[in-house]
Amino acid sequence: MGDDRGRAAKQPEGDLVIRTIAMPADTNPAGDIFGGWLMAQMDLAAGNLAAARSRGRNATVAVDGMQFLRPVKVGDEVTLYARLQSAGRTSMKIRVEAWARNRFETESFPVTEALFVFVALDEDGQPRALPDL
Repeated sequence: MGDDRGRAAKQPEGDLVIRTIAMPADTNPAGDIFGGWLMAQMDLAAGNLAAARSRGRNATVAVDGMQFLRPVKVGDEVTLYARLQSAGRTSMKIRVEAWARNRFETESFPVTEALFVFVALDEDGQPRALPDL
C-alpha cells in the first residue's frame, strides 16, 4: 500500500456495473470495511455480467487472485467494473476491479481486483452451453 498522489493512476477497465456506499454495518473490528463485504459486492458485479452473457442462471465456481491494496473506509463510494475476459463452452472468466473514492474527494483509487469464474446453469442446476453471441 502506497500513496498514489502525484502519480498518474491507472484507469479502471471494464463496464461500470455497481456503485454503492460503504456503510458502518459493513465494518470489521478495526473499523474498516470488511473484506468479505467487498468480495460479495464483486461477486454481484461479476454475476450481473455473467447473467447478461449467458442469458440465464449461473454459479460462481472460483475466485482467483484477490489482493487488498488499500482499506475501504465508512462512507467511501465503491465502484465495481467488470469485463468478460474469456468464455468457453459453459464457463466464463470475468475480471472485476473495485475502486473507492472518499466522499469528500474527487479522485478514485484501486482497492482490489479478482478473476471470477462462472458456469452457466440450466433449470436443473446442470452446466449448459453459452448461447452464441
